[in-house]
Amino acid sequence: MKERLREVDANLLLSLHALLEERNLTHAGERMTMSQSAMSSALIRLRRHFSDELLVRSGRGFDLSPLAERLRPAVAEAVEAAEALLGTQREFDEASSTRRFRVSMSEYAMTVLAEPLTRLIAEQAPGCSVALDVLDVFGAQLETQLMRRDLIVGPLGFDFPGQTQPVFTDHLVCVVARDNPRLSGGALTVDDLAAMAHAVAEFSAAGEHKRPLEKALERHGLADRTVLVQVTSLLTLPFAVAGTEMCAFMPSRLARRCLTFLDLTIARTPLETVHITEAAHWYGGRERDPGVAWLQRLLYDVAVAVEAE
Repeated sequence: MKERLREVDANLLLSLHALLEERNLTHAGERMTMSQSAMSSALIRLRRHFSDELLVRSGRGFDLSPLAERLRPAVAEAVEAAEALLGTQREFDEASSTRRFRVSMSEYAMTVLAEPLTRLIAEQAPGCSVALDVLDVFGAQLETQLMRRDLIVGPLGFDFPGQTQPVFTDHLVCVVARDNPRLSGGALTVDDLAAMAHAVAEFSAAGEHKRPLEKALERHGLADRTVLVQVTSLLTLPFAVAGTEMCAFMPSRLARRCLTFLDLTIARTPLETVHITEAAHWYGGRERDPGVAWLQRLLYDVAVAVEAE
């Protein structure tokens, strides 16, 4: 066994960890500060060592082989143990770092946080950059997405594994076309909401638990409201309502950005205020990464500014 260990470059463990998390040679190389060709060479050596493909080509990307799936938690645990034992976690100096962070956000969080977050990164860490993409709650398993990102920002209630920290709150408002015939003094009654067609955003990945809006509607006898349009993106809701006699409930910050150019208005309703929370989620092992810790603090500063608006 000792002879076998001597044949293995310990750095391959870190390369294996990056490859299993990123499933992408370029991204794994960026994480390891290695060229794509060097990471490709590391993959070849790992495949030879395990007598397994590990990463299997799937379309334009890669999937993990069955063996790689089994190795992933053990490799992550081994890397964390080594870092804890040897104190090898790299320091992070935002003034000189050239790190590229990977962050996924819900579409709604993107409209609120993307601009101030990227602006602060440019100001405080001019050599760093951030790869932002839209969180796919219907795609790969949430745990897989979380392991491949430094941070994920999404709504509470989707059972993200790992660590969670609320970022900002909002509340839902009812949006209708400005000339909706049921509007009276800027308000809608329960009878109006019962008679109107609704546009809704449905997120099946949220599980079977009823959301706060559904509970509020039920308390006013609106559990069987007429749903005419159902979408899977909050960003499309205001466009679905514009020019129609429908109504839709959506986050206040999103609604207010759309009122003028879509000729919409926010209607008062008898429903109690429904609050929502967008939170940061991260893989447990990332909390010891100084770069991620810095990014979390930066996101906190952004959140404080957002909540003060």
